[in-house]
Formats: sequence, structure tokens, C-alpha cells
Amino acid sequence: MSLSIAIVGLPNVGKSTLFNALLRSKKALAANYPFATIDPNVGIVEVPDERLQKLSEIVHPQKILPAVVEFHDIAGLVQGASKGEGLGNKFLAHIRECDAILQIVRGFKDDNIIHVHGDVNPKRDIEIIEAELMLADLQTLEKRLDKARSEARTGKKEAIAAAALLEKIEGALNKGVMLNQLELTDEEKLGVRDLHFLTIKPQLYVVNVKEDELQNFPEFIGTHMPGISPSSIVPVCAKIEEELVELPPAEAKELLNAVGIPESGLNSIIRQAYDLLGLMTYFTAGVQEVRAWQVPKGAKAPQAAGVIHTDFEKGFIKAEVVSYKDYIASGGEQQAKEKGLLRLEGKDYTVQDGDVMHFRFSS
Repeated sequence: MSLSIAIVGLPNVGKSTLFNALLRSKKALAANYPFATIDPNVGIVEVPDERLQKLSEIVHPQKILPAVVEFHDIAGLVQGASKGEGLGNKFLAHIRECDAILQIVRGFKDDNIIHVHGDVNPKRDIEIIEAELMLADLQTLEKRLDKARSEARTGKKEAIAAAALLEKIEGALNKGVMLNQLELTDEEKLGVRDLHFLTIKPQLYVVNVKEDELQNFPEFIGTHMPGISPSSIVPVCAKIEEELVELPPAEAKELLNAVGIPESGLNSIIRQAYDLLGLMTYFTAGVQEVRAWQVPKGAKAPQAAGVIHTDFEKGFIKAEVVSYKDYIASGGEQQAKEKGLLRLEGKDYTVQDGDVMHFRFSS
């Protein structure tokens, strides 16, 4: 399962700086001018999960393989991107290929770093980006809607329903409503999946602020970002994140304690991005490897098996399951089995976050 998140925002908001920190490298170019990044930089980032280490302390595997998320550092968008301004069409196409959007906005003032609109206003910047995404979706919708209306005149129920759905979407976009805020059934989402709408993608906001604003961030949101749900906003200080990735773990922890935050902003971004995509983790644990596997929340056992290999899903028989808590408390799979804590589950079993699983299947 390849999971990808587009990092978007206006030029000079700190996208490449944060991308560098995410990757613990200087791979992405960070520069003080628009369009420093033209083709997207792509990086694979591990999902922090302390459960992997605890499982490994029991199993002693040859390898530990965490779950990962793919981040795409997209070039800075500008007002008019949907009409091709600033190579906008190319950049929008890059976003279209990703599963979710991580929008970075600037919350810090610095006269030495140019802001494309002259002043710092994170709410306005969000509105500019989202307006461009909605305009791009309206362009995508236009040709399909004309065809759907024509087909609806035949009187066929399916064609009438398809046209009604597209008109519902058009109405929302014209009112400035992002499609991820529009109530759509799973069937309706499936019906427009091939259009790859940008605003239907899950979205997380990251605000790049100065160090002294991290501790007073709720006040910052109330002042500068009214109307945006705090639960969808992650505060980071790009400068601190750059320092953290250069430090040994003990010193990094000291720095976090000094600035009064429980974990790095990057870890918070990764965790929330993982959750944003509606994912959870199950584990396989053996002497060759302890590995975290990503599955959608609510996945059934055969679907989880298919993440490892499609043959596992096709030939699924049973799943051997121990909860993470029982696995750790028992000291391993064999001990959990002896205590009656290992279960055999069938095709209807709904996988739980943290399950340690092995699959029986016919080839």
C-alpha cells in the first residue's frame, strides 16, 4: 500500500525546510525565492511507533520494518495557479497524484524572508490555496458535467443519478465548500473517484511559527486562524526541527523539554498524517523480521492479509491473532497461546490496531 502526502503552500513558508527535517537530510533545496522547487522531491518517512521496539525486545528479529508514509514536496503555489500562473497546472497535477494534502502556512514574521503577499496572514494564505484547488476542481468537473447532463436526457436512472451527483458537487464548489467537507456516501465517492478531485482529499494544516509561539499556540489560532478546527492544525517551528534532527536522542529530548513541547512537530505531523488517511497498524513478529503493516481502519482479516501479498487474501483460511497488549504481557506468542490468548479468526474478523497476526492460506 503506497501512501503519499503532498506538502503544499505558498512560496517561502518553510515547505522544503520541513521536508529536509522529515527526511533527516538536506536533500530538498531550501531557498529564499519562489519556485526554488519545481519538480517534487519525494521522501519515505517512518511512522513513529514504540510498539515495534517492544515487540523486537521479545522476538529478537534480524530486521525491524516500520510503517512508512511518502511525502512529496510540491513547489510553492501562487494565486492564479489554476489558470497556469507560476507553472500552476504542473504543480496541481503533482498534488492530484497524492492521497492527502499537508498544507503548510507561515505564522512567523521575518523581514529577511520574502512573503509573496507582503505580510503574514495564515488564514488568508489557506484561503488562497484552497480557492485554487476548488477552481481546479471546477475545471475538472466542467467537461464531465456537460456529458452527464446529456446522458441524463435519455431518462436512464443511472445517468440521472450521475448528473445529480456532479451538480451537487458543482453547487458546493461554487459556494466555496471543499469537497472533503461535503457529505458524500461511499457510493458517491466511488462514482467520482476517477475524476481525482483535489479538494476531496483529506487535509492537514501545519503552521510554521517562531519558538515562543509554540507554547501559546491556542492563542495564536484564535487570533490568526479563526474558523479553522484546532484538531486539524499542527504547530511546528522549522528552525527547532532542523536542530532536533542533528542532535543525539538524549540531547533532542533536552531541547524539547527546554521549549516545553512533548514531542517534535515532525513526529506529530507523521502521526496525524497517518491518522488523516484513516489508517491503523497491525504487526507480524518472527525471527526474520518484526514489521508494521498499514491497513484502513475497519479492515477485515483477508484485506489485512492482502497487504502482505494478494495470494494471502485470495487463499485466506484463518488468522492467528494476539492483541499487542496480551503479546507483551505474556512475553511472546507461545506464552500467549498457552494462556489461551491466541485466537483463530475468520473472514469476518475486523482487525484491531496493534493486533499481532499470522495468516493461514491455501496457495
